[in-house]
Amino acid sequence: MTNRMRVKKDDMVQIMTGKDRGKRGKVLQVFPQLNRIVVENLNIMTKNVRARREREKGQKIQFAAPVHYSNVQLVCGKCNKVTRAAVKIVNGKKTRVCAKCHEVL
Repeated sequence: MTNRMRVKKDDMVQIMTGKDRGKRGKVLQVFPQLNRIVVENLNIMTKNVRARREREKGQKIQFAAPVHYSNVQLVCGKCNKVTRAAVKIVNGKKTRVCAKCHEVL
């Protein structure tokens, strides 16, 4: 029961809800089965890692946690506005276009 995600890797997106609302970033990873995406430098979480050996130190690692795809919207590269992805047939292929300026995403 997965929805068809219109967000792909290397797209520019804007976070619409949560602590990072209004920030923009590039999509690094997409998990279609979980309906989640990882956005560069957004939704940063901290994880404490234990020392594996006796003389090693534990450390804190920061990483970008996945966000549900419904909490982000695409940003058009041409008009630089938040938009939805419309699907149009160009040269016999389905392509994603900006719903506002009709530029290919």
